[in-house]
Amino acid sequence: MRSRMPTTTPTEHRDTPWHALPASAIAERLATDARYGLPHAETALRLARHGPNRLPAPPRRPAWRRLLAQFHNMLIYVMLASAAITGALGHWIDTGVLLGAVVINAVLGFVQEGKAESALDAIRRMLSPQATVLRGGERQLVAAEQLVPGDIVLLASGDKVPADLRILSAKSLRADEAALTGESVPSDKSEAAVAEDAPLGDRHCMLYSGTLVAAGTAVGAVAATGTRTELGRIGALLAQVEPGTTPLLSQIARFSRWLAAAILLFVAVTFVIGVLWRGQAPSDMFMMAVALAASAIPEGLPAIMTITLALGVRRMAHHHAIIRHLPAVETLGSVTVICSDKTGTLTCNEMTVQRAVTADRVYEVTGSGYAPQGGFQVGGMNASPAADPVLQSMARVALLCNDSALNHGAEGWTLTGDPTEGALLAFALKAGLDGAATHAALPRIDAIPFESEHRFMATLHHDHAGHALILVKGAPERVLDMCSTQSALQHGEQGCAPLDHDYWRRAANDCAARALRVLAIAAKRVPAQQHALSWDDMEGGFTLLGILGSMDPPRPEAMAAVAECHAAGVRVKMITGDHGETARAIGAQLGIGLGRPALTGAEIELMDDSALREVVDSVHVFARASPEHKIRLVQALQARGEVVAMTGDGVNDAPALKRADVGVAMGRNGTEAAKDAAAMVLADDNFATLGAAVREGRGVYDNVRKFILFMLPTNGGEALVVFFAIAFALQLPLTAAQVLWINLVTSGTLGLALAFEPTESDVMRRPPRDPRESLLSGPFIWRVVMVSLLMAGASLGLFLWELSRGSSLETARTMAVCAVVAAEMFYLFNSRHILRSALTREGLLGNPQVLMAIAACALLQLAFVHAPWLQAVFGSTDLSPGEWLRVLLSGAVVFAAAELEKWAMRRSRSTPAADTAR
Repeated sequence: MRSRMPTTTPTEHRDTPWHALPASAIAERLATDARYGLPHAETALRLARHGPNRLPAPPRRPAWRRLLAQFHNMLIYVMLASAAITGALGHWIDTGVLLGAVVINAVLGFVQEGKAESALDAIRRMLSPQATVLRGGERQLVAAEQLVPGDIVLLASGDKVPADLRILSAKSLRADEAALTGESVPSDKSEAAVAEDAPLGDRHCMLYSGTLVAAGTAVGAVAATGTRTELGRIGALLAQVEPGTTPLLSQIARFSRWLAAAILLFVAVTFVIGVLWRGQAPSDMFMMAVALAASAIPEGLPAIMTITLALGVRRMAHHHAIIRHLPAVETLGSVTVICSDKTGTLTCNEMTVQRAVTADRVYEVTGSGYAPQGGFQVGGMNASPAADPVLQSMARVALLCNDSALNHGAEGWTLTGDPTEGALLAFALKAGLDGAATHAALPRIDAIPFESEHRFMATLHHDHAGHALILVKGAPERVLDMCSTQSALQHGEQGCAPLDHDYWRRAANDCAARALRVLAIAAKRVPAQQHALSWDDMEGGFTLLGILGSMDPPRPEAMAAVAECHAAGVRVKMITGDHGETARAIGAQLGIGLGRPALTGAEIELMDDSALREVVDSVHVFARASPEHKIRLVQALQARGEVVAMTGDGVNDAPALKRADVGVAMGRNGTEAAKDAAAMVLADDNFATLGAAVREGRGVYDNVRKFILFMLPTNGGEALVVFFAIAFALQLPLTAAQVLWINLVTSGTLGLALAFEPTESDVMRRPPRDPRESLLSGPFIWRVVMVSLLMAGASLGLFLWELSRGSSLETARTMAVCAVVAAEMFYLFNSRHILRSALTREGLLGNPQVLMAIAACALLQLAFVHAPWLQAVFGSTDLSPGEWLRVLLSGAVVFAAAELEKWAMRRSRSTPAADTAR
């Protein structure tokens, strides 16, 4: 961006931003001296006035209040009520299990909430511990928290910036601001003022607290400390963000309220009918009402949810996705929009040369990152770099005119130095050069380092045959001015030709249009006696070898993951602090926002919340976005009913990560602030991992819903058996103890098996579910009612039949209990798939845990019937083989009816291909 110097004096505009003031006005406004710094007495006064340069710890709730808050949940209330009921009946084992589940859920929530609060601590740790300052004309090393506005700070390469600084002077200064802006390469810095409305990433005269000096030196005046810094502003923003609840927890809360009301109404009606209509003793009816409530309350649901989510956590860990907040597992399955950062998530975070242009050819360079793996293509056909001496000369300059180094170790190829120079090194190695041999053949004698003022780097080299060369790389417009000829192929040999300015400008513009960072490569022969470089050597006489275009390329696996997300109905949006041109180019390669314009932070500033909600759905690339913009975008999407996953790695991403439904941080290159604010961490920094996590999350939700569809009919069948008996003045088919036995056996064994159901094969071909939908839609309520009536009918029918045949009341009740349990075992096979038939090999044998659960349940039921000590406790009796056969037939009837219902539902669906696979 071209600098725009203010035309008025700083005293006329005390509110003018620091970056818009000329360097000469900074000392006056801060009442300091750029050469001597502040007097010691003045620093003490300013420290007392402004406070220490640190971020204060936010007020936190006491631990006991955080712990009690974990019990404020409808599901927990239902569990506590169930525990009280089972305790009143003297079933202390059931009571202990329920209370144990309550405590485990509370402890998990308490621990996870404590981890989330550490996000602000991580931001505070980013402040530099020490700083070099001028005070009273002396150079001193002081604690960073002692800095005050007006202090003069001295910085060199490798230093962490201790406060927000206005640069007074700089030499070859570059700053790594990725944590604040998301830019993948260090930003050039200078003392020149910029426009007032310049976004954070374009304020080239400012250095911000927590960032890193990548190269060069600087003198800066402290403009802001503590909470007034950009880092402090983000910390305050993070403290204000209130995370929302997850879709599943919202659905469970609504479901629990509805179910609790239905159970209370059902129990009250049963009690009134029994006492007032059928003349039962109030004490007997009270105990039966308590048993009915116990049978209807889904006490197994919290445990199954916890186990299902925990299994999802384990499966996601195998895909390098680390879950920090348990409900996030399921929330991933409801995600409708993924807002992804660019650098390091969708891209490799490693600059790569992608295009090499010579006077004769345009090479596309394959491969990505610093690993020297890839090749060269011309017109889509493979080309040998060894066959082009001009390309070899370009590679030689890229290798030698370079201050960085690539290292190959256990973690692969790593860079020491500038990312763009790392791309040049990888390019040279791909071209077949041997780094050590090339350096030995042409050792460096002298160099002019890169500086933003002259925009090039030059090195002087001597070979061992009496020749000397000056090698140059730099901005194309600057290097072209230094060249008079260009290197070209003449009859297969390297020669010189007059410089074609138009050709090279078009080539450079074409690279820039592809969001490539362009460098020109040139060389000049000089006398062998020359051993030093001067500025006069740079005035002309160079031969242009070519230009190189590099960028941080998209991850190949990210492209496939974006396509998979789109196929699953999950839209992917890119929100980055990087430049708009770069973001649009990367988005186009990934299939994000094709043919649509990007929206910049400056344009977002001009919109109110309602206007932003109108456009956020149709725009898919957002550039130069600040932390506030990212939060507003997330909130705008949520206001439209979307479930949003947000990825990021910088401290500037932390507020949006916390506000999103699922915040996803990068594990390798992410800041601690981002990780602590997120619900999930990608151990491999790979967007493809997020796609796999969405798949697992959908499978988790499927399993929770399968359990509910299994649990409600089984609980409802038990309750209806007792209700019908009371309503029609019949002998009670089940005692209170027998009702609780059924709950213990089926919930403790059968329902648990559904937590282990594998993820459906078509799960990523379905559209995302509506987060506002109920857990039970109309067709599923019908199934619950139908299966409940079938189970109740089978149990009550066998009970009445046995009584009519002259069997004892104990035998008839034993048959009724066994009929309910058998029906539930058969119905477990139906419940493995919501719509797909169970009459397949996979439907019957696909989940070994189901077979083990049925075997365990069968053994327990055999003990209930034939073990003398259980007969004494529950009033059961032995059954004959014929009676067992009738029990199994009653269960088979329930199975057959449920399969017919699923078949009819599949036939009635307008899009059966999408549903029958489930």
